[in-house]
Amino acid sequence: MIVVIQRVSEASVKIEGAIKSAIGTGMMVLVGIENEDNQEDISWLSKKIINLRIFPDENGVMNKSLIEVNGDLLLISQFTLHASTKKGNRPSYIKAARPEVAIPLYEKLIQTLEFDLGKKIGTGEFGADMKVSLVNDGPVTIQIDSKNKV
Repeated sequence: MIVVIQRVSEASVKIEGAIKSAIGTGMMVLVGIENEDNQEDISWLSKKIINLRIFPDENGVMNKSLIEVNGDLLLISQFTLHASTKKGNRPSYIKAARPEVAIPLYEKLIQTLEFDLGKKIGTGEFGADMKVSLVNDGPVTIQIDSKNKV
């Protein structure tokens, strides 16, 4: 799994013109799922996301986690994170998992994040045409690949 984490002061996702989810201070996380992903990737990423110290402490140093600031989380599926652009100008998405593999993993990631965070998170809708809006705070943007954890 690849995630792109953005520290936000607010974020929302619209589907067919209606707001599906909206959050205040916290993280907007894009997630790309590939065929080899499994429960180990989900568990590792969930812990990494909620404990990542990217929020300012009282001295303005990025030293606090999402849990410590009681922040919100918006999780959006995005298969294009697995785009390969090595050949030609049209990206290939061969590494992105098909919906029958990706949807159960996406749903399990939602459940795991909610359990680890101790509250509901906002989500998009897998496979939907979504309009995502956010105010990137910092800006702070971090990419993590669960296959590069060592």
